[in-house]
Amino acid sequence: MIKFLDLHSQYKSLQPEIDEAIASVIASSSYIGGEVVEKFEQGFAAYQQAAYCVSVGNGTDAIEIILEAFGFAPGAEVIVPANTFIATSEAVTRSGYKVVFADVDPVTYTLDVDDVRRRLTSRTAAIIAVHLYGHPCDMDGLMALAQESGLKVIEDCAQAHGAEYQGRRVGALGDAGTFSFYPGKNLGAYGDGGAITTNNMALAQHCRMIANHGRIDKYDHQFEGRNSRLDGLQAAILTVKLRHLDAWIERRNEVAAFYLSALANIDGIVLPRIADGCRHAFHLFVVRTPARRALSDFLKSKGIQTGVHYPIALPKLAAYRYLGQPDVNMFANQIDEQVLSIPIGEHLDDGQIANVADAMQAFSMHTVPA
Repeated sequence: MIKFLDLHSQYKSLQPEIDEAIASVIASSSYIGGEVVEKFEQGFAAYQQAAYCVSVGNGTDAIEIILEAFGFAPGAEVIVPANTFIATSEAVTRSGYKVVFADVDPVTYTLDVDDVRRRLTSRTAAIIAVHLYGHPCDMDGLMALAQESGLKVIEDCAQAHGAEYQGRRVGALGDAGTFSFYPGKNLGAYGDGGAITTNNMALAQHCRMIANHGRIDKYDHQFEGRNSRLDGLQAAILTVKLRHLDAWIERRNEVAAFYLSALANIDGIVLPRIADGCRHAFHLFVVRTPARRALSDFLKSKGIQTGVHYPIALPKLAAYRYLGQPDVNMFANQIDEQVLSIPIGEHLDDGQIANVADAMQAFSMHTVPA
């Protein structure tokens, strides 16, 4: 079996470091806050080239907390890409704002700047730039538009730890960045976890207070907040993994380069592309084909696991039927039936990725795309 994701093999490769980190937290009983969490926040901020990092309970909380910290007027509009996980959009609506879906670029699958411009109204307050699959958005275009229109830009970096745009890490290019440490991410915990990054000290402090019951000192509550904290065990595990993240991303790019070369001439399959000036984190390697179901079934018959990210574009979901966009002529509304994620990651050896490519080539030779 060629696994889509293999967290156990990753643990085995790091077992002495991980076990020591967990044991040290247990020995010190530093389960909430403390030095181990501070160490991770400082290390992750430095890695992402941000001045500040505020760790929180999960990636969805990170988006909600930054939206609360900005304090937009009730009912303000926030632009979100139509092709992403629902966490991005549900954070907007659950924060009391109106989500507005914009289309995505057909090359990078990230926000189409021109379509974002078309969606602007007098009520627009912010843009959430999702670095989908690990590919950075057109941040120059989005930041110029935001500056012109007086908008905040939140980078949703849940799939893009370590990705770079024009030589700079994502997460500190906009007003704030949000991250998820869900176990399957390139930098994943052994449970839920998340973080906010920013270069704004006052914003970072406000987010920290929101995430910790509206306080800085133990019983000095300046306002009502919430409970959203990264625990010490997860922070210790993430600190270990952070030391290996660059090597893992490099391996992901090596696997991607092999796929891009080996699959370049296959008819009926559209491969991902990397925009100039970008370092793709390749959290996912997503191809497009009208024969997705047949290809997925064929790869499964060869012992190759695949995934779909995402099978239903956000405007088509029942949750957003009230917006009336399921039939809008968007690229995002067209590709949800075609995208297929094939295995990528440091757990794959050269023989396995060659087997994946060979299987896809065999499928193409014997199948006419529907």
